[in-house]
Amino acid sequence: MLDIIDTHQHLWNLDRLKLPWVNGVPELNRSYKFNDYLKAAEISGVTRTVYMEVDAHPDHKQKEIDDMTLHCQEDSDLMLGMVVSTDPGKPGFTEFLGANSGNPFIKGVRQVLHNPEQASRYCLTPEFVQGIRALGKRDLLFDICIRPAELHDAVELCRQVPETTFVLDHCGNADPYVVNGHRKISSSSSDTTYVHSKESWQKGIYKLGELENVYCKISGIVARAETDWNAQTLAPTVNTCLEAFGEDRVVFGGDWPVCTLGASLSQWIATLKEIVSTRPTVVQDKMFSINAERLYQL
Repeated sequence: MLDIIDTHQHLWNLDRLKLPWVNGVPELNRSYKFNDYLKAAEISGVTRTVYMEVDAHPDHKQKEIDDMTLHCQEDSDLMLGMVVSTDPGKPGFTEFLGANSGNPFIKGVRQVLHNPEQASRYCLTPEFVQGIRALGKRDLLFDICIRPAELHDAVELCRQVPETTFVLDHCGNADPYVVNGHRKISSSSSDTTYVHSKESWQKGIYKLGELENVYCKISGIVARAETDWNAQTLAPTVNTCLEAFGEDRVVFGGDWPVCTLGASLSQWIATLKEIVSTRPTVVQDKMFSINAERLYQL
């Protein structure tokens, strides 16, 4: 059976953490605990996971780390590492890294860059770049979760800091219906967060794929799947990323429970298996586990 490492596994207990963003997503506005994930993963073949931060309220970010560390310490759990939340561009970033430097489960950092209140090109400010450079010095990676129309900013950031390893989340937040040619988003759309053209997204993906310090996480796109979607709906996005980054710099991410906006975790995994089924077995193994094992030092 195919070994699967889920590099993008969320959990949240709303009795413990405040997540302001779920107020706008009724389907996700409840607690999702580890037992819930185990039920979702039990038939999917997931053997290990890396936790991904959930954009909790700033006052709760250390509590989130402490809670997830307990999961990582449990021998019975699948969770072997975590990517934590903090802003590399804010004062106190170096102190934060120092305070958590004794935690062996912390593999990297993410600061969500696609929130509406986040200024464009923020990731290119001198303070942010300096923070990203500090991650590389500590052998920690940075997950890029950015608006798809701003992939050129991600390219510039990754070029500026070649000593730091980056992971591009969610195929660059692509709209799979734009990539497969079934939709063109008008510039008059009320929500411009994910507006992009097929050509601009492809250009950004291939530019990032040229950089040896950047990996691509095959994740997220199924959350945008609409009624009557199938493997062909998502295949152009997945295949473009595989072609751009090659077999050694792609990893799988479940994005549970956010993925349930479009499909169950097992449905997403089954669909991705179908998309890559004609590729050599070693390529499939690399995407689903081998690359992640190396990248996150599991």
